[in-house]
Amino acid sequence: MKNFESFLSPQLNEYLLYRQNLGYNIKVLRSHLLIFDHYIRETSLQWESLNPFFFIEMRTHLDMEAVSVNKVITTLRSFFQFLVRKGYVDENPLQDITLLKENTPVPFIFSPEQTDQLLAVICKKIRRRKSSFLKDLGIYLAIVLLARCGMRISEPLKLLRKHYRRDDKTIYIQNTKFKKDRLIPIPQAVVTEIDNYLSVRQSLEPHDHNTYLLAGKEVKPLTEEQVRYRFHQSVKEIGIRHPRKVMGNMTFNPPTPHSLRHSFAINTLITIKERGQSTQNALPVLAQYMGHSHYTYTAIYLKAADAKSRKDLF
Repeated sequence: MKNFESFLSPQLNEYLLYRQNLGYNIKVLRSHLLIFDHYIRETSLQWESLNPFFFIEMRTHLDMEAVSVNKVITTLRSFFQFLVRKGYVDENPLQDITLLKENTPVPFIFSPEQTDQLLAVICKKIRRRKSSFLKDLGIYLAIVLLARCGMRISEPLKLLRKHYRRDDKTIYIQNTKFKKDRLIPIPQAVVTEIDNYLSVRQSLEPHDHNTYLLAGKEVKPLTEEQVRYRFHQSVKEIGIRHPRKVMGNMTFNPPTPHSLRHSFAINTLITIKERGQSTQNALPVLAQYMGHSHYTYTAIYLKAADAKSRKDLF
């Protein structure tokens, strides 16, 4: 892990510890702060130089896209607010720094057929060795939950065994992105996959004390890196080649695990529309299912193109 090296190292580490103690994942936060740490070392600045003009100039010199620059600025604004509360500085120099105008991101959308194909390939990649079988089966199940239940990648990995309620075919998702808990019904096919996984786990690890639904090493869950690696490996294998592309004020993104969540929402709305039902009426229900703080966030999916429409743009 790379350490901070600027004169602000103590405060940067203190802030990370503070955020970590609040329960936040600090990996991305650290990466943003390392950019700032490197920049102030390169410019050899001290406390008195950290004024609004410095951050305006920094915003200009960061060799990144607007969306990435804005994330760094937002992180630094929060960091300096922390410094104000701790008494290190009197005012937040980023308080009035505006964010750059960003392109509209367009996520990759898997068609139902592509989703089925992807899951089939991932299933075939499950190794039969005892040392690998349970881990590979868990990775497969994690991706099933992304594709069939629209979960964020962190959600299946945080699930505890007790969160799966087989009798009523539901999963309890706790303390998610918007600090909301939700109880969602799951399809019978997903119930079967979970039961199969737990049965295999009981057979291979009869004395297992791991409380997580998807067991990793020792008593830890599987990691996002393991899921992402298998996902990208399998996307290539089924022949999907959609590199990131900018067209005007729109950025078309390549497939990521989060694309499965977008695909679940959009394909659900398409199915509702094809049945002749109201997609507007379905939005509040879908918003609750996906854990959005308000159904207006879910309404964005109404504007998204389906997989075929996106493909025609390339």
